Amino acid sequence: MIGIYKQNIRHIPCLFVVDEKREKDPLPLVIYFHGFTSAKEHNLDTAYLLAEKGFRVVLPDSLHHGEREKGISAEDRMLSFWDIVMENVKELELMKHTLDEKGLILSGNIAVAGTSMGGITTAAALTKYSWIKGAAIMMGTPKLTAYFRFLIDQVQKTRKIPLTEKEIAAAEEKIQQYDLSQKMDNLYGRPLFLWHGEQDTTIPIHFTEPFVEDAKGFYENKDRIQWIKEREQGHKVSRKAKLALADWLGNYSDANHFKIG
Repeated sequence: MIGIYKQNIRHIPCLFVVDEKREKDPLPLVIYFHGFTSAKEHNLDTAYLLAEKGFRVVLPDSLHHGEREKGISAEDRMLSFWDIVMENVKELELMKHTLDEKGLILSGNIAVAGTSMGGITTAAALTKYSWIKGAAIMMGTPKLTAYFRFLIDQVQKTRKIPLTEKEIAAAEEKIQQYDLSQKMDNLYGRPLFLWHGEQDTTIPIHFTEPFVEDAKGFYENKDRIQWIKEREQGHKVSRKAKLALADWLGNYSDANHFKIG
């Protein structure tokens, strides 16, 4: 039976989803980040599917979300979007080290995945951590700089941004350091799954599809990069996509050994 356990990793509220008979065993790990304005509980269905494949799945609450929301206004949270992404990347390393110290990770086998903002987090993390063995980006984008400019343009159409041009330029420069589309060598041929809805207007598919075509040139084994798009789907991960993700990661794993990376 799959169990759900509520625990903190240091200061980070998390849900652990794992076969209850193997809760204390070292297992391949998936850390799955939620989207903007969402929370850890909203990805339990995906976590369950992955746990059935033999993974320990950790669902953390991001800064200003879920148990960490602490009354922040919608405007302030929106302005903190990129800070949240970068804090996720920082906290990912903290979670990895903490779980490793407890002997819960099988042979360093760690995959990172996420939805929307969580997918952006996943792409950003790939630029920083070579210990990530595989990744899945669900309706996120690896083109962080281009998406940053898109968001700025979208907001400016309706209201004035409370940032100076100098502050915007400084933020863009910082975000570039996490832009996987500008750091393709950091893919290292690692298994990468990407899914997107063609009708998505929140993160339009053109922020992801060209990246996939470029990224294939960095893979000797083309089977290690999987790209799925759904014609009628908008900014919502379909059941079909969740099942495909679980099957794809499961193909690289069994209950005893993680074969990705």
